[in-house]
Amino acid sequence: MASVNKVILIGNLGKDPEVRHLEGGVAVARFPIATSETFKDRNGAKQERTEWHNIVLWRGLAEVAEKYLRKGQSVFIEGRIRTNNYQDKDGIQRYSTEIVADNMTMLGGKSDGSNNGGSNGGYQESSASSSANNYSSAPSQSGASAGANDEPDDLPF
Repeated sequence: MASVNKVILIGNLGKDPEVRHLEGGVAVARFPIATSETFKDRNGAKQERTEWHNIVLWRGLAEVAEKYLRKGQSVFIEGRIRTNNYQDKDGIQRYSTEIVADNMTMLGGKSDGSNNGGSNGGYQESSASSSANNYSSAPSQSGASAGANDEPDDLPF
């Protein structure tokens, strides 16, 4: 039987991405994002629940995150769940769950003006193997022919 491991999140960065460069120059970025939901409890009082997700980006996506993402910004993440297990210093088995992103779109949000105002964009990990940056713009509207609508959208994002 086939299986699917797919995660889609829209949330806000909890801190700036931490980027490391591994042997061979491969970049890896890590940062948490928060997603929130509001609901009414049994008494009718409005409640909010925030969930934190650890995000991991590789190669070109990591480089884009390093350059453009900052704490507080909204981001759309598509990826898969990965759970790691390890033993801590006391020998206790521990688990950590992270989202390995295949696609990231910057949605804007809180900005201090240091990045180029309209830095929204979609980036997707490419399956092609090369030493170049493995990301490309997110696909445009399917079915639309090139030049069919050259006018920019009036959307605020």
